[in-house]
Parts: sequence; C-alpha cells; structure tokens
Amino acid sequence: MASVSAPGQAGSSPAAALQRGIVKMVLSGCAIIVRGQPRGGPPPERQINLSNVRAGAMARRAAQGQQDPKDTPDEPWAFQAREFLRKKLIGKEVCFTVEIKTALNREYGMVYLGRDTTGENIAESLVSEGLAAVRREGIRGNNPDQARLVELEDQAKASKKGLWTEGGGSHTIRDLKYTVENPRNYVDSLHQKPINAIIEHVRDGSVVRALLLPDYYLVTVMMSGIKCPVFRREADGTETPEPFAAEAKFFTESRLLQRDVQIILESCPNQVILGTILHPNGNITELLLKEGFARCVDWSMAVYTQGAEKLRAAERSAKERKIRIWKDYVAPTANLDLKDRQFVAKVMQVVNADAMVVKLNSGEYKTIHLSSIRPPRIEGEEKNKDKDKRFRPLYDIPYMFEAREFLRKKLIGKKVNVTVDYIRAATGPGEGTPAFPERTCATVTIGGINIAEALVSKGFATCIRYRQDDDQRSSHYDELLAAEARAIKNGKGLHSKKEVPIHRVADISGETQKAKQFLPFLQRAGRSEAVVEHVFSGSRLKLYMPKETCLITFLLAGIECPRSARNLPGGMQVAEPFSEEAMLFTKELVLQREVEVEVENMDKAGNFIGWLHIEGLNLSVALVENALSKVHFTAERSSYYKTLVSAEEPCRQRKEKVWVNFEEKPVEEVVHLTEEKERVANYRPVYVTEITDQLHFYAQDVETGSQLESLMDTMRAEITAQPPVEGSYAARRGDYCIAKFADGEWYRARVEKVESPAKVHVYYIDYGNREVVSSTRLAVMPPAFSTRALPAQATEYALAFLQVPQDDDARADVVDCMVRDIQNTQCLLNVEYSGAACPHVTVQFEDTKVDVGLGLVKEGLVMVEVRKEKHLQKMVTEYLNTQESAKSARLNIWRYGDFRADDADEFGYRR
Repeated sequence: MASVSAPGQAGSSPAAALQRGIVKMVLSGCAIIVRGQPRGGPPPERQINLSNVRAGAMARRAAQGQQDPKDTPDEPWAFQAREFLRKKLIGKEVCFTVEIKTALNREYGMVYLGRDTTGENIAESLVSEGLAAVRREGIRGNNPDQARLVELEDQAKASKKGLWTEGGGSHTIRDLKYTVENPRNYVDSLHQKPINAIIEHVRDGSVVRALLLPDYYLVTVMMSGIKCPVFRREADGTETPEPFAAEAKFFTESRLLQRDVQIILESCPNQVILGTILHPNGNITELLLKEGFARCVDWSMAVYTQGAEKLRAAERSAKERKIRIWKDYVAPTANLDLKDRQFVAKVMQVVNADAMVVKLNSGEYKTIHLSSIRPPRIEGEEKNKDKDKRFRPLYDIPYMFEAREFLRKKLIGKKVNVTVDYIRAATGPGEGTPAFPERTCATVTIGGINIAEALVSKGFATCIRYRQDDDQRSSHYDELLAAEARAIKNGKGLHSKKEVPIHRVADISGETQKAKQFLPFLQRAGRSEAVVEHVFSGSRLKLYMPKETCLITFLLAGIECPRSARNLPGGMQVAEPFSEEAMLFTKELVLQREVEVEVENMDKAGNFIGWLHIEGLNLSVALVENALSKVHFTAERSSYYKTLVSAEEPCRQRKEKVWVNFEEKPVEEVVHLTEEKERVANYRPVYVTEITDQLHFYAQDVETGSQLESLMDTMRAEITAQPPVEGSYAARRGDYCIAKFADGEWYRARVEKVESPAKVHVYYIDYGNREVVSSTRLAVMPPAFSTRALPAQATEYALAFLQVPQDDDARADVVDCMVRDIQNTQCLLNVEYSGAACPHVTVQFEDTKVDVGLGLVKEGLVMVEVRKEKHLQKMVTEYLNTQESAKSARLNIWRYGDFRADDADEFGYRR
C-alpha cells in the first residue's frame, strides 16, 4: 500500500491553526484538494493528506514515451476508499489542521466535516470502515487522536471490514479501460440512452474526462453544441488561457467535478465523443451559455438531443446582457428600430428561391432575402457549358423553377411576418465574383411556418456554412440545418439521386414566325391558363403558359394605356402621365398570379393581343375603371365593349387621372362638296394574311380559298410520297419553287434574291410574307401545282385616303394597330382607286361593317390624303371630319397640336 502518513512526528506543531475550505476533489482514500471561496476569479487551492493513515493507491496510466510502458492497476480497496470520501466530501465545507509540512511542501493534517472540530473526523471514518490502515510506526502513546485510530482499526479487523476481509480484496480492483477500441460503434450501441458516470477531470469549460459506469471506460467527452475558451499550449510547453478560459473551467469544475452524473453520448465524429451531461441540478451546457462562458458551435449542434433552440436562447440571453465573452458584442440589427426589425408585409413578387419583394404597410416596396439559405445554382463545369446558348436561370438551373413555384404558390398576395436577422453590406466586384448591393436578410413566416425551413426541407435550397465567429445568420439556423439533414436523408430535391428535372420552355416573345404558328392554337383554346411572369407596363405583360410550356408577350385588348419610358434609337422616350401608376396597379393585381387569357390576335412584332382575367376580373376593365386607361376603338367589336364604356364614362366625367385634361370640343364642320358621280361600293370578302411595314397588306379571296386548300393538301401528299433531295435545287432569281416554312410544311414561293446558298430571299405567293432561307429548304415546284393550275392567291393592297407616316415610331404604331385588328381575319374589301404599286381600298370589319382606315384616323394615328376625284368627295369629307375630331382631342400624332404649318415637310408630313 502507498503510505500517505507523515514520516515522523518531529515536525508537528503542538497547536495547529484551524483552517476551512470546500472540497474540490478527492485524489485517493487519504488525499483531498481543498479550495477557498472565489473572489473575482478561480480561488486558491491546496492538497491535504490525512495524517497517520494510508489507503490503497489508485490506478495510474503509464506515461507516454516510456520504453515498455505499463499501466498501474488499483490496489485493493483503493477505489472504494476514494468513493467513500468522494460521496461524503465533494462540494462540502470542511475544516482542517496542517500538522506537518515536508520539505517537498506536502501538507499532512486532520480533516473534519463541517466548520469546526466537532464534525466527523474523516480519518477515523475511513479506518472504522476498514478502508484505510493506521500508520502505527509513527504513533506516540500520549496522543489521544492516534490512540483512537488504533482502537478503531482493531474493531474493523475484528469485524473483518474492508481491507481486513478474507481473500485479499482482488475483487475490488477495477478493470479500468483508458481507450475505447471502436468509439463510434460504442456510442451507437448505447442508442443515446443516458449512462451513469463520474466526472474525473475538467480540461476546460466544455471538455471533461468521465468514468463510465459500470464498465469503467475512462473517456474524454466534448459537450455537444458549445465551445468554451481554451488553454492554448505554446511551443515551450506552457499554457496560455484565452479570455475567460480559467473562469469557465472553474464554473464547470465547481458543479461537475467528481459528481455523479448521467451522460448521453450523442455522436463520435473523427474519434471525438460528443455528449450531453445531465445533472440533477440542471444542464451544464445551457448554464455555460447563459452565463457567457461558451458559444454555440454549428458542427456539433446538429447532434444535440435536448433541443438546440434552448442553447440558442441561452446564448442570446448572454449576448443581450453582454456578459463575459460577449462583453463587446454588437447585435447585427442593433442599428435598426424595432419597427424595422419585425413587421408584417404583403408579398408582391418572388424574385428567386431566396428573395422576394414585399409591400410594407406604409406602401413602400422592400426586397427581402431569406437568411442563411442558398438557392439552387450551377457549379463547376456546368457553369461553363453552353456559353453560346441564352442562359435562363429560372429554367436552366436544376430545381430553381420548383423552388420559385413553391414560394409563389405559398406566398404571392399573402401577408407574412418578417424578422430581420442581419443586414449584409454591399460588396464590390472582385476577381470572378460579381458585385452585390446591400441585402436585408430575414426569417419569413406565414401561419407559423418558417418559409426558409420549408424550402430547405423539400431540397429546394441549401444552408450556408459560416465561420464560427460569424454572427450574421438566421435566428433559426439550427432548424435549417436539421431540415437540410432530413432532406439529404430522404433524398429530396437537390439531394436526390434521380435525374434532375428539365424545363424546356420556348420563349416566343418577339418571334413573329413562331407566334404565327402558335396563334391558331391559342385562339381555338378559348380561355387558357397562364402565370404572369413580368409586367412591362400597365397593358404589356410576359406570360408563362404551363400547358403549352412557353413564354409569350401579351397585350391587353380594347384599351389605350399610358406608355412607360423606354429607350428608342433616337433617344429616351419620356413616360406618359400615369404610366407608372398603371404599371404598379397591374403589378399589384396580377404579377406572378395564376390568370386566364383569351387570345384574339397578334401584332406585327409577334405579341399576342387579348383579354386577361384574374378571379373573374377583366384587367382591361379594371384599368379603365380606375382611370388608368382609355377605351380603344377596336373594343367595339368585343363582347366587353359595353362594360368598358360604362366603366370609362364616370372617370371621364370626373376628369380623373388620364382624363384630367379632357375637354369636349365641338367638331368643326367641313363644307360638303356636291357629288356629280356616285361612288360604287362593291365589297367582297377577303382573308388578310400579311401586313408590311409600309402599311400595305396582302389578302386572299375567300371564294378561291377552298381551291387553295385542296391544292396544298394534294401537293403535300405528293411531296410526302416522293420527298425532294435536299440541296439538289439551285435557286435563281424569279424562279417559282416550293419552300419549307418554319412550321415544317411546304408552300409555293418565288425567288426574289440569291445572296448565297445559305441566304435565299423568297416570297410566299399565296400568303404575301417573305423570308430568308437556306437553299436546302427549297425544291422544284411540281408542274401540277404551278401558277397555271392556280394563280398566286396573295394580292397586295393599300388603304385608301391615308398618308403613310414617315416617322418610324408613328408608322410602327399604325402597323401594330392594323396587325391587331385585321391580320389573320376575314374582312370586307372595296377597291376605291388605282395606285402606282397596287390598288387602294377601303376595308371593313366583317361583323360590324366599321371602316378600318377611318378608325385609324379617329385614333389620330394617321393623316388623311385628300383625293380630287369628285365621286370620292363624300368619303374624303367623312375622313377629314374624323381627322378634325382627333386633332381637337390631341390624340397620338396630334398630341402637340397641328404640326403641319410652314415647314411641315421636315417632319415627314404634307398637307
């Protein structure tokens, strides 16, 4: 047995002073460490060895680096003696006297439980239980304390207690294991069930050495979810404590060292055992955070089983009080008022998978980014693929569309709760990185659901990883990490092993030929479902058609909406009054909402024209009703005309918004000329197929339409049976041929110009449109289908009594209007007089018999060309009267008054 008694009594003092302290640790059955009271830091401590007794030596691990190292086991009854004192003394106040102090500064004395010597004598208790032997060689007969120890030992021997039992006590020696062969398997085998343990050593505030019972594994356990300041080992072997490291260690020691606890072993990454220590008085992990001795760590927070939100709340409490390690802490939102940190807002637009535009109660619009999540993105080689292809992130990045749709369906038009977590400062462009403006990052909830968490759990976004000292993160970061772990485990979205979804969305905005092919399908479909992707102005939108998987530009029919500012070749076009209000109105009503559209027609630029309905509301009517648009004359043919007019009239009477400058002026009467010759009106039905930039149009006679259809069917059947050899045709100017159009069908054509085999200009003789094609799309026209069998069906015409505007913008407006009104529709046509290039005609709508050219004059889009023929004077007069009305109302080209005075030719007009 290792003796811890005094070597002799020569150095003992006759009346040793009584001292007090609290037992910090029991080293063995005859040695303890006593500490004082803390005053502004960890208290002093000293080791006291019990005089006149000796107990068995505890097991000791062999020192590293020794040759043939061998661990020293427990001596019999050593552990039982240590446990006897541990349970009796740890954390208790004792008083003691130091009787002997050796040359090596080892102190020996008597220890009593309590504040004075009337308390229990610890040495006597040990001896009476047979857990320590009396050091008889140092006993003097006149010392009553020593005599009492001998007497108690004799009684223990007689009772065969402890050391004095028969058999030598080999059964009391622990099978102490200093290492776990496979720590991960061992941790997993416990299934996170609490295991009894004794804390044997505290390395720092969050790392302890624990003896696991009953198997006697001695393991190092790091507390899950937190990290305390540590003692850094320098090159010379000394340890330098980080700020508050000593205080954190004392905080843990004073509560856990050599206490009976339960430990939940939760994980074992990289041979490091993570666990939570449960003590009857509370959870030390939460206490360390609450008192500012520790910070949360993300990598181990995920395995914490007692509720990560409790740890975050404890850390938040310490930060708010700015105690200890947080004494210099500044919150990310410290500079924001409470009303700017937490507010309710309405979601107006989902920008992408992590950002949205919201409308505050004040009416202000604000972009909010979801905290701590990253939307789907393309990385590595994928980023550099298809550089020539137009990149569309919403459709080309896997799962971006699904993420956007998830947010759109859940949030658009709904009120949400916004809690700002941090403001990310603006960053300038760096090497390979773009510039980012300042971002407001927040947690957004609706009905108690954290939108970011829902997004991550479906695998539509991932969590951003931060440096440990980066506090700019979501206030619900742990829930986001847990949601991501679930998504990975279940193989959701971005974490799926399946093939990524591909969205082949055709963008036919501005693609005139594609739009022409697509128009009949939309017209026949009646009301079609759509999602408004973008609002360009009050009446111009971009729609996504889910059934057809395409994007189209859509213009609202029946109204004239103020134009927004836009860049033109000649400079910036100034926005018309109330254009911004109209755009905001439309945005708030339909942006990213599911709507129904009725397509009626398309314009020259490939934009579709029709009516848009949202929840039973006609957007055209809504704009007119709110005095943000006027009724266009083309609405007269629509079933919505009466509704539009009744909505417009009150606004016009109140002179509200677009009607603010409206004044009804008497129409100037134009003197009627006496007609000497009657005009012949012989209207016949035609089908308008093409409209040119010079306001000429091509039309087919309805009477011969069936012959053309029959010829086309027969010709295509023959071509299908005997397809032409690709590239065998050599195009020559003036030749008639057949050409394969964009829809894959063959049509009759004439070669107008040959630039190269790859660029051949052709004119489709039955439809009037022109195209530049490769010679591989041309073939010889079979003789049975030549113009001898059926003449060219497209005839060129020009509208009578109208001057073609020389200004490009004005002319484009007229062309758009004509395309919208008559292209691909059946009309009535009457030849009025011959022109240099083609006949000049008047055209009427088939159903209403309204004159198309007169409608253009009425809207102030064109000027009247005065004809001298006497039989036409009645028509000319009507056109001139209508022109005077448009001029008085200052419509379109007349918006700045009569500009035709003096040098009007410089403006491209003539009287």
